[in-house]
Amino acid sequence: MSYKFLLFDLDRTLLDFDTAEDKALDQLFGQEGVADIQAFKSYYIPLNEQLWKAHEREEISKDTLVKTRFSRTFAHFGLERNGEDLAKRYQELLSQQGQVFPGAITLLETLRKGGYELYAITNGITAIQKGRLTVSSLAPYFKKVFISEQMGTQKPSRTFFDLVARAIPGYDATQALVIGDSLTSDIQGAVNAGLTCLWYNPKGLALDKDDPQPTAVVKDFDDVLTFLSARKDK
Repeated sequence: MSYKFLLFDLDRTLLDFDTAEDKALDQLFGQEGVADIQAFKSYYIPLNEQLWKAHEREEISKDTLVKTRFSRTFAHFGLERNGEDLAKRYQELLSQQGQVFPGAITLLETLRKGGYELYAITNGITAIQKGRLTVSSLAPYFKKVFISEQMGTQKPSRTFFDLVARAIPGYDATQALVIGDSLTSDIQGAVNAGLTCLWYNPKGLALDKDDPQPTAVVKDFDDVLTFLSARKDK
């Protein structure tokens, strides 16, 4: 079976979110006069990850996530801050960060020339993701970008993937391939939607039997091309 519709996750798959986050937090905490910025980041980053996982499980709203993550961080260090104000400032700073992984643009260029239709599927905040895509120069490669905030649902919900399917002209689920780094959102979402999926796993993390099972595991962008090449109709 050959594929036509490639659904790419963005953060930690094509976009280097960790570097972007680090730079934006340095700027935000610096503006707030934080003396030990590393200590604040060490608390904030795992807290933010936990909140996003809770949001994926539909335990908290995105609004709650965004408005409380910074106020909770400062409260941990005995300081009071307006979480909503900090969130707006952070969004602006993060939206200016467009770092991509080496080889990402080459991959997308090769796939586009190969006749594939490329789409982005991302859990995130619209202003941030649109800004980062523009700065990164990735935006022109995607026929459409699907952002959870705009859609009112998020990966791994089956609803998210159903909306994606309805928005793509001529979409055929048997010709769709999800490519992403997150087992809990990308791979679980693909499983929920009955789609073929590649787990982008450059760190070589172990796959547990209780994890959602990808169709294949790829460690780099060359592996993505190899997978697709092997499945082209002869």
